[in-house]
Amino acid sequence: MKIYIDLFVSWFKMGLFTFGGGYAMLPMIQREVIDKHHWATEEEVMDYYAIGQCTPGIIAVNTATFVGYYQKGVLGGIVSTLGVITPSIIIISLIATVLSNFAEIVVVQNALAGIRVAVCYLMMTSIIKLWKSSIKDTIGVLIFVVAVVLSYFLDFSVVLIILLSALVGIVVCNMRRRKA
Repeated sequence: MKIYIDLFVSWFKMGLFTFGGGYAMLPMIQREVIDKHHWATEEEVMDYYAIGQCTPGIIAVNTATFVGYYQKGVLGGIVSTLGVITPSIIIISLIATVLSNFAEIVVVQNALAGIRVAVCYLMMTSIIKLWKSSIKDTIGVLIFVVAVVLSYFLDFSVVLIILLSALVGIVVCNMRRRKA
C-alpha cells in the first residue's frame, strides 16, 4: 500500500509545482523517480518520456502512467496518473469558481512573467540533460541536426520526425550488430 501512496504523492508534487508542461517537469522527475525512489533509471525515464511524446495526450500524464505501470501494473499507472492530474483539476476548479478575470489581475500577470523565466531555465536544463544522455555518437548528432532542420525550418510533422528517427536508430543498430 505504501508504494501507491508514494506514487500518488510524488506525482502530485510534480503536478503541483511544475509550471510549463512536461519539459519543465524533467528535473523533478529525475529527483523523484530516479534519485529519491529509484523507480527507474535515467535511460528508462528518457524512454518513457520519448514514448510519452509520441502517444496522444499530455507528456507528464503519459510519463506518470508509464512509471506507475512499470512499478505496480495497471493500478500503479492509474494512481500515478491521478497524482499528476489532481493538482491541475483543483487549481483550475478554484480559479474558475473564484476569479472570473484572473488573467487581468496585475499581480497574476507579473507572477506569470516570472514563472515563464523560471520555466525557460528548467527547459534549458532538461535539454542539456537530454543531450548528454541521448546524443552519444555521430549518428545521434546527425539525427538531431536533421530533426531540427525538418522541424524548425521545413515545418515537418514532429510525429514523422520521431518515427523516422526510430527507424534510423533500428537500422543503425542492426548494421552495428552485423559488423560485430
